[in-house]
Amino acid sequence: MMPLIFLPKIPPNAQLIALLFAGCLLLLPDRKILRLTGVIFLSFCWAAYQGAVQLQQISALQGAKREVIAEVQTVNLGMEGASRFFRIEKVDGKRVFPPVSFRAKWGEQGELPMAGQRWKMLVSLRPVHSLLNEGGFDAQRWALSQHAPLTGTIYNSQSLDAGAGWRQQFIQRVRQTMPELTNTPVLIALAFGEKGLIQKSEMLLLKRTGIAHLVAISGLHIGIAALFGGCLARICQWFMPVRFIDYRFPLVVSEIFLLAYTWLAGCNAPALRTAMAFSLWLLLRYFRVRCHPWQIWLWGVALLLMTDPMNLLSDSFWLSCLVVASLVFWFQWVPLSPQFQQHWYWSVVRWGHLQAGITLLLLPLQTGIFHGINIASFLANIWAVPIVSLLTVPSILLILFLNIFPADWVAAMQILLWRVADSTLSLAMWGVRPFSGGWFTLGENCLAISALGWLGIIFCRIGHVKQWLSILLSFCAVSVVWFLRVPPERWRVDMLDVGHGLSVLISRNGKGVLYDTGNKWEGGSAAEQNILPFLNWRDIELEQIIISHNDMDHRGGLEFIQSGYPQASLRDSSMSADHLACVAGEHWQWQGLNFNVLWPRAKVADARNDDSCVIRIDDGSFSLLLTGDIEAGTEKALIRKWQQTLQSTVLQVPHHGSNTSSSPTFLRAVAPEVALASAARFNKWHLPAHKVVSRYNKARYDWHSTSDSGQLSLFIYGDYWAIKGLREQLNPRWYHRRFGVSADNE
Repeated sequence: MMPLIFLPKIPPNAQLIALLFAGCLLLLPDRKILRLTGVIFLSFCWAAYQGAVQLQQISALQGAKREVIAEVQTVNLGMEGASRFFRIEKVDGKRVFPPVSFRAKWGEQGELPMAGQRWKMLVSLRPVHSLLNEGGFDAQRWALSQHAPLTGTIYNSQSLDAGAGWRQQFIQRVRQTMPELTNTPVLIALAFGEKGLIQKSEMLLLKRTGIAHLVAISGLHIGIAALFGGCLARICQWFMPVRFIDYRFPLVVSEIFLLAYTWLAGCNAPALRTAMAFSLWLLLRYFRVRCHPWQIWLWGVALLLMTDPMNLLSDSFWLSCLVVASLVFWFQWVPLSPQFQQHWYWSVVRWGHLQAGITLLLLPLQTGIFHGINIASFLANIWAVPIVSLLTVPSILLILFLNIFPADWVAAMQILLWRVADSTLSLAMWGVRPFSGGWFTLGENCLAISALGWLGIIFCRIGHVKQWLSILLSFCAVSVVWFLRVPPERWRVDMLDVGHGLSVLISRNGKGVLYDTGNKWEGGSAAEQNILPFLNWRDIELEQIIISHNDMDHRGGLEFIQSGYPQASLRDSSMSADHLACVAGEHWQWQGLNFNVLWPRAKVADARNDDSCVIRIDDGSFSLLLTGDIEAGTEKALIRKWQQTLQSTVLQVPHHGSNTSSSPTFLRAVAPEVALASAARFNKWHLPAHKVVSRYNKARYDWHSTSDSGQLSLFIYGDYWAIKGLREQLNPRWYHRRFGVSADNE
């Protein structure tokens, strides 16, 4: 199945059928290697088929308005305007199989939907489309892993069920008996896996201190629930006749509690995967099957991938698998001395040993997924995990268990337990807050270095001290060379995929100049979600920021970028004493590149489209013209004043490809070889305009758009240059395709 992660496209049905037939034939001979190869072929066919089914569903369901019957998946926590997930049952009267989900915002359609309810809706569906940049979040890959590859717009709706589902009712019942507490949002997340109430600042604290896993119902919480059920069963056995006491009874009760807690968590993917893995382990214990830990791990991974091959695309799946593999590897290759494995007073040493292994061995995944590490996360977890695991979560589980009894009987006990859970959680958070400032971003250069923990342990165990020491030193030297390597290109230009907006990075020798900072909206910005992660991943030190004009889709992320790079100078065309001027005639050199400002003529109080800062950048042979949002009038003025200077190798398409720009005379004056447009797919202005795209194509200028390719990168070498899009060249994957229809303005 692993090739499915890296394939640029899913093989056609004919090839899959041939591979399936070959796999079946390889199972016939009584030879292990042939049978193993056959299993590999069959598993790949199964995974590829599942991926192809999702792509087929996307094509079949997107487009015009449809009558949909769907079940609400998202619990109603009282947040209006929040996005909700719906699992489609029928479309235009036809049942949909396998089930597929879509996400939509619930506007003012009346009553808020409850989890478990079925609704009839008039919906238009369209495929998920991610903003793709290096170092950024891959929304398309995540959506496919969750079987939710569609987004929807709901026009009208009608509830088919009077009441909410059992899970929604149970959550409402628990919340009604819940007193006012300091940490209510986090307690709700611990109890039901619903993190929607947690404030952004609180979630950032959890992530930056390395304890965000505590509020995601996964292995730790499911394990505690199973242990809670097992202990309860053992207590019951004290009062049972001897003939009824059996080792299997606690295992069965543990499984019941495990499944119940998974259901309360909404059967979300991490909880469901954990439940399946724990169920496999309990089943082996039930039948007294003795296995090596690596066998259990391999069986668990195989079970999860066979039941849902799309787990391959889930970062949380790989994180869970690597955590368990790291623990098995750590305890086998770096065992604790026997003297520390006995007696309760060595429990702190045992806990520190376990946490040290996880911290060290998870560094590669920490770098690859989260792009950073808190050097104090070891201490934060040493403090917080025991408190939450031994005090907070058991209190919550006991509260949930007490809710099966009449409220009048257990109300006082529930309030007491809620306060205990709140107090212990406050204690845990109090201990980790001092570590929040220890977060360090790690870029792609650190990936090789992050694997030193694994290699160091292996070398220490498999060879003579002189051998492994020399090998380890050699790997360290190679890692340092990799970290300090000089890129082959002389300089580089990246037009980032920021949706409707603009952000272009010019970089050389690890330094950067940023032209525009993308859009801003309530609760976030392109700078936070796209630009800063890209800068961190490429380890760019930003030295200059240039703002073309004052439209929000061009300067929206300025404050966020400045907070990350306070030393960077700011240049724009607005009247401001503390900003450098960006007006015609300004010229400067940076890292051997020439920057010439061609427009506007003078500073203005409020720079709008036609006051955009137009800059020509060149190195003597290759040139780039940045135009912001200028329109036809300014294009004519530029031709009159700078006709001999405008010619450039690459043109940033003015105003996102609007009809008001890119006049034929301007294009002839610039005569670019390549045109780069920054635009959002599905934007309400239908940019770039079809007429404009046709104009560039007829003139035989090579057209590229972020709505098609994601991030666009220009690599300028000694005597040639190359352009690469993230979807097509930098990271071509079948799950990075533009799903659904292929036209520009759907």
